[in-house]
Amino acid sequence: RSVVMALKEMLTSLQLKRIHYISLVIVFFLIVLYQIISTVYFKPAVSKEIPLVRTITIGNSKNSVTALYPGEVRGRYESNLAFQVPGKIVRRNVNLGDVVQAGQILMELDPKDISQTVSAHSAELEAALSQFKLAQDNAERYSQLYANGAVSKSTMEQYQNQATVAAATVQQARAHLTGSSNQLGYTQLIADHDGVVAAINGEVGQITAAGTPIVTVVRDGQREIQFYVPESHLQQIKIGQKASVTFWAVDKLTVNGTISEISPTADPVMRTYKARITLNELPLEVKLGMTAKVALSSGMADAIAIPGNAIYQTDDTPKVWLVKNKKVTLIPVEVGGYNGNNINISAGLQNGDVVVIGGVNKLAEGQDVRLEAGVTE
Repeated sequence: RSVVMALKEMLTSLQLKRIHYISLVIVFFLIVLYQIISTVYFKPAVSKEIPLVRTITIGNSKNSVTALYPGEVRGRYESNLAFQVPGKIVRRNVNLGDVVQAGQILMELDPKDISQTVSAHSAELEAALSQFKLAQDNAERYSQLYANGAVSKSTMEQYQNQATVAAATVQQARAHLTGSSNQLGYTQLIADHDGVVAAINGEVGQITAAGTPIVTVVRDGQREIQFYVPESHLQQIKIGQKASVTFWAVDKLTVNGTISEISPTADPVMRTYKARITLNELPLEVKLGMTAKVALSSGMADAIAIPGNAIYQTDDTPKVWLVKNKKVTLIPVEVGGYNGNNINISAGLQNGDVVVIGGVNKLAEGQDVRLEAGVTE
């Protein structure tokens, strides 16, 4: 009987364990089924991040467009003086900034070789004069003998011809002496007008060629502003156009002037066009060579200017992102010119438009955006 009871207890224990395992399987199955159903039918809501963009409102930037150029104070007339003969510089009589007078000797070359040439031509002239005097005396004597019938006419004409040749030789020798004397004078570099020494490109001991600029003299009188205009701005300036000039070294000083010269050809290296501004008046504190800032109106009154980084271009047409109802849309625009880091828009935008100026490459058509605080559409 005890054995039978043990078997019954064993069977009961096995049934309980089986029920327990079946329950665990059912619970696991229910958990998996719940996960599948919740994943398929109850997707979690994904939070949508709306980007914050920087914008400008057209109308606040609508003003007269002014172009700025760096310039330099220059003299109205500047002479780049050079020796007319080659040679070695032996004396320099001026320094930068010296005031010089017309006729003043600025530099001198070694005159020894040219002095020898002058001496040779002087001796040549003396010999020619001596030959001429002898030929002239012979011509007069044979003319008298011909008149007395002592010599033939051909003999008289021969001596007269010799006198004519001797006279031409004298003229030639005198021209040689004059030329060499001029060359001797060219060994001195002389100021041709009153002014100020602005540049010196030669020193004592230097061998210089004829025509090489050595000293620059700025003539006393009117001063001008020289500046350079890029090709893209050339159509925006003209002779007689008004200009405003300020100076880096002189605070709170503005001088008005007009454009007086525009070079017809571009600089071969910089590809810019040289221009000059005649000033109405120039205070004494403004010196030659000072750096100036030239402001010119481009003539595009009331132009719309936007930052260059607002342009979004993937093809030949420039575009900008416009914000409407807190969504962005891409619209084409026409570029009318450039002013520093800004771009002048000639068509496509109007007063009140809100234009994105930051992160234009990360936007998509119709995308929701947030505007900075204080900015309205």
